[in-house]
Amino acid sequence: QVQLVESGGGLVQAGGSLRLSCAASGRTFSSFNMGWFRQAPGKEREFVAAINRIGSGTRYADSVKGRFTISRDNAKNTVYLQMSSLKPEDTAVYYCAASSTMVPVSTALRLYDYWGQGTQVTVSS
Repeated sequence: QVQLVESGGGLVQAGGSLRLSCAASGRTFSSFNMGWFRQAPGKEREFVAAINRIGSGTRYADSVKGRFTISRDNAKNTVYLQMSSLKPEDTAVYYCAASSTMVPVSTALRLYDYWGQGTQVTVSS
């Protein structure tokens, strides 16, 4: 069992930046691959970024590649999502998730076992 708590969301103008954090507690954080997903109103939850257990491998959705960076600090049991050059279409609730599977940087929601409660990101034009 692992508990995930996101923070860092808010309202930002287009072109601005935000850093999301996800603090984990419970089982050993370094045993999980981690991911960020988002869900906009009326849309399905979608993959944003993923990072493997030791932080040596990452994967991004095409829509955020070059603008977002995922990282983790296993000593602090925290995963981050640095978001830059934000666009109005980035507006969504952002969720972090933990995966115990052997797939290191999965984009598939079904492979993630634990989810946070989400944090709202709103980008104004």
